Amino acid sequence: MLADIVVGLSYGDEGKGKVTHHLLKNGDYTHCIRFNGGCNAGHTIYHEGVKFVTHHIPAGVFFGVRSIIGNGCVVNIDQFNREIQMLNEGGINTDGLIFIASNAHIITDAHLEEDGKDTTIGTTKRGNGPAYRDKYDRRGTLAFEVLEGTPYLIDMYRELHETDEEVVVLCEGAQGFGLDIDWGDYPYVTSSHCTSAGALLNGIPPQAVRRVYGVAKAYDTYVGAKEFHGEGRVFNLLQQLGQEFGATTGRPRQCNWLNIRDLKKAVDINGVTDVIINKVDILRQVGAWNLRSSDNNAIMLKLGSEVSWKLYIRRLLNDNRNINVVFSESPERI
Repeated sequence: MLADIVVGLSYGDEGKGKVTHHLLKNGDYTHCIRFNGGCNAGHTIYHEGVKFVTHHIPAGVFFGVRSIIGNGCVVNIDQFNREIQMLNEGGINTDGLIFIASNAHIITDAHLEEDGKDTTIGTTKRGNGPAYRDKYDRRGTLAFEVLEGTPYLIDMYRELHETDEEVVVLCEGAQGFGLDIDWGDYPYVTSSHCTSAGALLNGIPPQAVRRVYGVAKAYDTYVGAKEFHGEGRVFNLLQQLGQEFGATTGRPRQCNWLNIRDLKKAVDINGVTDVIINKVDILRQVGAWNLRSSDNNAIMLKLGSEVSWKLYIRRLLNDNRNINVVFSESPERI
């Protein structure tokens, strides 16, 4: 088995769907696995000029690649069925391509009702937190209990390990490092493992990993209850030009300069080999090439030009390492 991993390096909404789609289009993958989260994720993909937003289903389906919602995920069956219908209506063949790990956990109506009452963390109210809590409290509902007899159940071990066929997996992460249950800004975090280690929990042995693709934006965005939005009209301009509204909730994303210290921390802990920084064109329109190195604007680096900004990031991330850094400015391709 060989595996590559796509992770978010910030607070989600970095463009992981776009990067995953690009890798699948140009790669040799046999499987694509969503390895964490639930329908709180929203991955925006442009396929043959058509925009799709998926919350559960991995991007492999767009290229006829077996696509699995892994055991690290929690699944809302109604949302899952709606996505299949959306893809079919959009001309995407899903027959025999989409699966749910038999030991993934199910989001129930009770989870949705409970999560809908949250007023402190700023969750997406999709039931993820209560579903993961019940999983670790050992009273959750497993997929095989609900989906037995359907064509969607799959045994991850048999699929990935008990086969004579070559297996090359692309692991598609949800949310981002800043929201990780262990490494994020607790308690303003999600309930799952968003790091590259989270992919391994879905049946991927460490020695199988070839590359880890870390995805960020040229500025930071965040959706949730904590104060994050920078002071000044420039951040409202970033929000407007970047069309920063959540793909899942529709809520406006708070904006701030890219936190370079947090970016390096995310790269180091995830073992990232390749960094893709999206939406460079938005900073170009704003005309400000700034970085943060703290959680507020007290320490701000004003680089003055696009060339200096890119050079600073490359030098910092490549401290004693050979990391490939790509700057992207298209919603449809790297």
